[in-house]
Amino acid sequence: MKPEEPGKQTVSLDQVKRRMKWKKLLSTKWFLPAVYVATAGVVLLIAWWMQNDETREVSKPVPPSDTVLPVEEPAGDDMILPVAEKSGAVPKMGFYDEADSAKNKEASLVKYANTYWPHSGMDFARKDGKSFDVLAALDGKVVRVEEHPVVGHQVEIEHENGLITVYQSLDDVKVSKGQKVKKGEVIARAGKNNFEKDAGIHLHFEVRGKNQQAMNPGQYLPDKH
Repeated sequence: MKPEEPGKQTVSLDQVKRRMKWKKLLSTKWFLPAVYVATAGVVLLIAWWMQNDETREVSKPVPPSDTVLPVEEPAGDDMILPVAEKSGAVPKMGFYDEADSAKNKEASLVKYANTYWPHSGMDFARKDGKSFDVLAALDGKVVRVEEHPVVGHQVEIEHENGLITVYQSLDDVKVSKGQKVKKGEVIARAGKNNFEKDAGIHLHFEVRGKNQQAMNPGQYLPDKH
C-alpha cells in the first residue's frame, strides 16, 4: 500500500460509508419536508407551553369579596291597570297580535270607514255602560293633551323607562301638558270616540316604545283581570 503523503488526512472506509449514507439521505425528496414539519412541531409545542404558563398566571383564584352588586329590575314591571279595581271596568277588546290565533285576531279588528283596522291597545269598559275614572299606569310626565276628531280626547304620558302610555276616548280630562303625575292618579274619565263608536263609553289604553311603536299592554300590566 502506498504510504500517505504528509499533510493529508487519512479517511477510513467506515467514514466514507457514513458520508455516502448522509449524502443519499439528503438527496431524498422527503427529508427536507420532514425536517420542516418536525421543526414547526417543536416551535408550536414551545408556544403552547408558554401560552398555558401565562394563562395559569392570569387565572389565579381571586379572593371572594364582601361587596354585593345590586340587581337591576326590568323596566315596566311596576305598571298598574289604568282603571281602579273597584271601578267595575274590565278588558273588552285586546291587542292585535300577528302571532295570535285567527279567532283572536278577528276579535281584535276595529271596523271604521268601511275598513278593518288592527287594534293597537286594550279597551276597558263597564258592563252597564257607565263612565269610570282613568288612572295613570305609571309615574311620568304628560307630553300630550288634545281632542282628536277620530280617537277623541287623548292623553300621553312619558315615563323614565322610555315607555309612553296613551289614554284615548276620554272625558273630563284633569291633567295638562308638562304636568307630572303619579302612578294611580286620576287623569280623566272614560268617554266615547268615533273610531270605536260601537264600544260606547270606554277607555282605549296603549303602551308605546321609544319609536312610537305600539306594543301589547298585556306584557306590562298585572294579570288581575
